[in-house]
Amino acid sequence: MRTKLLIIILLAILLVFILSGCIPGDGKHTSTNPAGFLWGIWHGWIAPVSLIIGFFNRDVRIYEVANKGWWYDFGFYIAVISGFGGLSLFRKKKKNNKD
Repeated sequence: MRTKLLIIILLAILLVFILSGCIPGDGKHTSTNPAGFLWGIWHGWIAPVSLIIGFFNRDVRIYEVANKGWWYDFGFYIAVISGFGGLSLFRKKKKNNKD
């Protein structure tokens, strides 16, 4: 059971690093080809990975500067809130047994 969980976690981490090839600041988006709503969602989901990579590579940011404006911001915000806020759904809640 524990080995299976470890393998799943390692595969998830590997998948995140493979898919992080589309991180903000990689030069793919320019003023003529700005990032839109779906890219905002993607960048919001991988924001923690982008932050860690950004420590070692100064060109990598957690937010794409060349974007379409409000729609990119909206997608980014939705992804960050749903990704990090959704973690609270999986936490075990303490029960108060004051009888």
